[in-house]
Amino acid sequence: MNRALVEFSALFLVVAGCWLLARRSHRRAAEPDGGYPARREFDFDLDSLWGTITHWTTTTNHREIGTLYIIFGTFAALWGGIEAMMMRTELLTPNASIWSTETYNALFTSHGLTMLFFFVTPVFFGIANYFLPLLIGADDMAFPRLNAIGFWLLPPSLLLVRGGLPAQVVGQFLRLFGVHGPLFEFFWTLRDPELGWTLYTPLSTQSTNPQVDFLLLGLHLSGIATTLGAINFIVTIFYERAEDIGFDSLDIFVWNILVTSGLIIFAFPLLGSAAIMLLFDRVLGTTFYAPQGGGPLLWQHLFWFFGHPEVYIIFLPAAGLMSFILPKFAGRKLFGFKFIVYSTMGIGVLSFGVWAHHMFTTGISPRLRASFMAVSIAIAVPSAIKTFNWITTIWAGRVRLTAPMVLCISSIGTFVIGGVTGVFLAAIPVDIVFHGTYYVVGHFHMILMGIIPFMMVAASYFWYPILTGRMYDRQLALFQSLLLVVGSVVTFGTLIIMGLLSLPRRYAVYPPEFVPFQQVATIGAYLIGISVLLWLYNMLWSYWNGTPVQTADVWGLKRTHQFTREWQWFEERLEAKYGIEPTEPETTRPSSTSVPGEGSPNILVGVEPLVNTLPRIAGAAAIGGFVGTMLMSGVLFTATILGVFDLSSFSDLAGFVGEQSVVVGYLLFLIGGMTTWALLFAVLAEYLPGGPRIITGLAFATIISAGFGLAFYTGQTGLHLLAYAVFVLIAHWFYGFGLSATFEYLAERWGVA
Repeated sequence: MNRALVEFSALFLVVAGCWLLARRSHRRAAEPDGGYPARREFDFDLDSLWGTITHWTTTTNHREIGTLYIIFGTFAALWGGIEAMMMRTELLTPNASIWSTETYNALFTSHGLTMLFFFVTPVFFGIANYFLPLLIGADDMAFPRLNAIGFWLLPPSLLLVRGGLPAQVVGQFLRLFGVHGPLFEFFWTLRDPELGWTLYTPLSTQSTNPQVDFLLLGLHLSGIATTLGAINFIVTIFYERAEDIGFDSLDIFVWNILVTSGLIIFAFPLLGSAAIMLLFDRVLGTTFYAPQGGGPLLWQHLFWFFGHPEVYIIFLPAAGLMSFILPKFAGRKLFGFKFIVYSTMGIGVLSFGVWAHHMFTTGISPRLRASFMAVSIAIAVPSAIKTFNWITTIWAGRVRLTAPMVLCISSIGTFVIGGVTGVFLAAIPVDIVFHGTYYVVGHFHMILMGIIPFMMVAASYFWYPILTGRMYDRQLALFQSLLLVVGSVVTFGTLIIMGLLSLPRRYAVYPPEFVPFQQVATIGAYLIGISVLLWLYNMLWSYWNGTPVQTADVWGLKRTHQFTREWQWFEERLEAKYGIEPTEPETTRPSSTSVPGEGSPNILVGVEPLVNTLPRIAGAAAIGGFVGTMLMSGVLFTATILGVFDLSSFSDLAGFVGEQSVVVGYLLFLIGGMTTWALLFAVLAEYLPGGPRIITGLAFATIISAGFGLAFYTGQTGLHLLAYAVFVLIAHWFYGFGLSATFEYLAERWGVA
């Protein structure tokens, strides 16, 4: 099949469907009631149409420019998403039977470039453009005209980067009508590059496709646009704040945009410089990336010095939205606000020191690899701080499972999976094994899809009343959110499993034994696609047919004193425009208090007792773990005498420290029983099933016995396998009894129960 015509047709159908849906929903809209505009009119006369076009192309209003950013980013997401669906469709079969391998490579390249440069950043810039001035009490952005220029540089940059597809479509029509000559040759020659989205040299240098030159110019232009926007955000935050807003009272979303903008200023100019040097190598014959010059690895260093901060440029706004929205539906103030701000700054600094972990397989110096491994592992710490503070904010809160909250909670889980798999990739030996496999794709997308689009959709639901003055279909939104979560977990979880099974990435052809995994991943991708279409339908249909808001406090935020500035602005606007008077809730409660059961605990009140009791809790757990491990060892020794347990399995455990000794393995086993499992029990004991602590310990031991049984299995079959399973379970019951009884006794004795 012709890829250009199929992709263009699919994109055209989606856009046309949006237009038809808008027309139909407009016709079905309710009649005006009491002067409140329940219907939005379309004007079709040429003067009004020209006036509308002139207004939207010359506006400098931050809210309107933010809307343009969001619409542009959504269009790019649909374009890149169609390419993702086309790739997943190809991977239903082990052979390149739907598209050619060249077409698959082109899809792979354009999908990555479109999503990273023209979807994520523009959408977050749109959200920030609309709401950041409202959150800091500013009238507009610091440089309104520069703000407009920053946006209007993006459409031509997208056309330059993605010009291969429109050129191929035009070429097809010219050939259909028998048009030949230089014009036909120009359009027919241009095609989407097949280089991979990282554009590695020397492949990108030697490619004869002239579209690569336009692509590099487009990337450079998009970098200029993004840098202009970042400068505008920084100046606005520093100089346009209201008098009563200092840096100590900035909200968490503004802090994240500030750090993101700083990253952009240092990262994107480097991308532009690297792209121009590559363009010079292709056009002028320079040797920046030639072996006789800087060498092909120079491109990788420059690209990833930009590329890894870029990961956090697109992650930090999502984390800011999470930290901003989640407390609203947990009924509690964000726990550890200052620590989240510091972790955001820490990520910003460390992100520039980890780029070479993308190059562990290139043969760079082992000392350099070790240093980058250390920093790559260290950068997980500030991300973990965010995660634990999000969980603590939810903990014992008054959670309301709205669509935004479902997406927030789901994002924490998917981000943990994506983050932990990334920590493994930061280790040199693991990365060397899995670098070229689907494990990397699954890890990368579990974060990219698992928190970034989740938070975009959550923000669209949370702020939809402000954006449109209406409410969306809440039931459909909840279903769509769950479908998006399930589709993402199925798709990218399957990719991680395929990576663990060593399936190479980037190939359209793969071994037949992976067909079931690829089919499951494709089904998950289709679920994601359906959920996106449902979201789009909900947004468009509700714009004309949603219930008009009758109060600015649509989420009941006044009850917990979380009615933030953007909602206050919205309330003032409703009162001024429609005469809707502000409302006050009958009852209120603080969102931050030290009183148990009301709001979130004060940080110091919660932390100081923990600091004082933590050593005693850890000591009680360690001693309990030692007692439990000794009891467990007795059962395992009995199983060894009976021939159903092999002590040599401990030597496999010793292999983690480079030894093959049973004694060393047992010592590691003992240390684990005293630390990892014992501390985990101390943390989770209150929330595990069972009344008395001993019953809780038995339940905990039963759960962890499955992992031990798999880890120490040595090939037993038949009755030996049954006996092995029974002894493993009994051994863990002894461990749970010894751990819980000792921990309970010491906790009461030391006053930490």
